[in-house]
Amino acid sequence: MTCPSDDAVRRVYSYLGPAGTFTEVALGQVPEARDQTWRPVRNVGEALGDVVAGRADAAMIAIENSIDGGVSTAQDALATMPGLRIVGEYLVPVSFVLVGRPGARLEDVTLVAAHPVAYAQCLQWLTGALPAHAHLPAASNVASAVGLVDGTSDADAAIAPPGILDHHELELLAEDIGDNPNAVTRFVLVSRTVAPPPPTGADKTSLIAELPDDHPGALLELLEQFSTRGINLSLIESRPIGDALGRYRFVIDADGHIEDERMADALLGLRRFSPKVTFLGSYPRADRAIVRYPDRYSDEVFVEARDWLRGLLSGEPDR
Repeated sequence: MTCPSDDAVRRVYSYLGPAGTFTEVALGQVPEARDQTWRPVRNVGEALGDVVAGRADAAMIAIENSIDGGVSTAQDALATMPGLRIVGEYLVPVSFVLVGRPGARLEDVTLVAAHPVAYAQCLQWLTGALPAHAHLPAASNVASAVGLVDGTSDADAAIAPPGILDHHELELLAEDIGDNPNAVTRFVLVSRTVAPPPPTGADKTSLIAELPDDHPGALLELLEQFSTRGINLSLIESRPIGDALGRYRFVIDADGHIEDERMADALLGLRRFSPKVTFLGSYPRADRAIVRYPDRYSDEVFVEARDWLRGLLSGEPDR
């Protein structure tokens, strides 16, 4: 019997490339991804498409930013591409550096290449340090710097992630130039549909739900499926379904695990209420914060209530 080659058993992880992106930093936090094959792709759809098609075992994608909110392209892709499941989340502090070609000087910079989102997050620093500069939009944070290296950019400098310096020979002109030092991006690792990992007590459940129709209080009725069971929502965002004006789906992150009695009961209620519920996964929270809830929503209370009802149906004396 012959042993499989190393390549035959290596797992493949797709991520938004090229090398040096924040997504690559997030993937570096996944223990099981180390020493495996990392496949850089051009966009979120391609990363998730790799998973669906079996070209990758999992994909790392950005899902939320503490400054800009939810990443709409990722949310829409998860809502419309079947057979996917979130299996983990990871937090990456967002910081930026200003880089130039070797030998460049900060005082000589007049044209700065940057992705529009990164540019907006560094505008205060740029206004103070380079008041006369102009902005050259770039396709991505890494592309802004790569253009300096390969000669395709006319810019004097570029805003990029700090990791760019590990992959390209560039001059560091300034670091920590972001206007918000607390900026964080949340990433999720997405695989094909699998059973959720066991609950840890510090878990999150992600899903997408649609309203049955447009009537007063419809959104309140959806939210009550969680509030009446003591479940906190850490994220709720609306995204247009696209088939008509005024039709929205809601992206929801709820504290807890599907194996928690209160969460399972909430999902059953949501399923009865909503014409379409997409379960994206239950997985450990990145911050490992234990989910707290009042005693009246403990698993034991839900189990006792079911046992009580079962006794009534079987004719047992009411206790």
